Amino acid sequence: MKVRISLAALAVTALVAAGCGSSNSTTTTSAATSATGTSTQAAASGGGSGSCAASIGIEAPLTGQVAVLGQEQLAFAKLAIADDNKANGTNITLVQGDTQLMPAQATTVTQQFISNNKIVGGVGPAGSQEVEAVGLAFISGSATNPTLTTSGKNPTFFRTVSRDDVQGPQDAAFIVKHLHPKALMIVDDQEVYSTGLVSSMIPVFQKAGIKVDHESVSQKVTDFSSLVAKVTPDTTVVVLPWQVAANAQQFGKNLAEQKKNATIVGTDGTFSPSAFTTAGSYVSSFGPDITAIPADASIVTAAKAAFPKFGTFGPPIYAATHVLDEAIAAACKSGTPSRDNVLSAVKQTSEGTSILGQPIHFDTKGDLIDAKWFLFKINQQGKYTLVTGS
Repeated sequence: MKVRISLAALAVTALVAAGCGSSNSTTTTSAATSATGTSTQAAASGGGSGSCAASIGIEAPLTGQVAVLGQEQLAFAKLAIADDNKANGTNITLVQGDTQLMPAQATTVTQQFISNNKIVGGVGPAGSQEVEAVGLAFISGSATNPTLTTSGKNPTFFRTVSRDDVQGPQDAAFIVKHLHPKALMIVDDQEVYSTGLVSSMIPVFQKAGIKVDHESVSQKVTDFSSLVAKVTPDTTVVVLPWQVAANAQQFGKNLAEQKKNATIVGTDGTFSPSAFTTAGSYVSSFGPDITAIPADASIVTAAKAAFPKFGTFGPPIYAATHVLDEAIAAACKSGTPSRDNVLSAVKQTSEGTSILGQPIHFDTKGDLIDAKWFLFKINQQGKYTLVTGS
């Protein structure tokens, strides 16, 4: 289902994930209540007592199969608002919308946000396919599909992460140069995020003369024995551009059970030190490990208190929320924040540093200039160690 809604004035944000979600579902469950009934109380959302008052909406998978990612994003959005309200003397509150990574539900939530005049911008939804289904303009912390900015159909869309056509080919180049496979398997999970990365990787592998077995599996599958059975002795690498870390862990268990020695290379959604710990595997992510960035020490302390087992999905949302907070504060200097003047301020964003360890400037299409990607390896203790960042 693709529903196009025109909203050039609303600078809301579209995430990921890592571009995640199920485009086949039409479930709308609690979308309406989550969009209209969960405006966070000032104490919980960071709302201050300043006269500069406005609301930001967040669309994320707060429940469902990948709720752990949505809850991490929510925690970091709240943290950013609390920090910025304190620093700027603003009174920004957060309105929550649960999309469950379903385009139909994201559409419903967005319509609720549109009708709420207090909302001048937002973060979310989490998936590239949700942006396509809704057709709105967002600042994303995880929506990575290139067409969201290159098509010209989303003129008010921004993102604080790199695109598939940046991350995918570089991941593939690393695999070719450092893992030297003669044959590999790459498995999409039948979602836009996953298929987008696969399509950007396969040409690199083919150019290098690597034999590629492209498979496809539903996110709902939880036993990969039959798929692992297809891993031949020559297949030394299995690429899993998936969003459900537990599935990658199960795939690793099935490999071990069948005594297959292929190295797993996962992406974004598989970055989960609590769920994916298969030793020797690699995980590529659009976000950094902020625990390794000295300047983020105070944020890390607060984040661990709010969401102890956070990964790389939260920090880009903190960055996106901070951009909106600063845009609202700037708008308040010349009047009352509105969707128009907040959008204008977002376009002019110029931050010399950020939680991501890099400046934040958007190009004319809404992409983060010089967006980086990060590759980690899982050691025998299940710890993620940085291999490279670019």
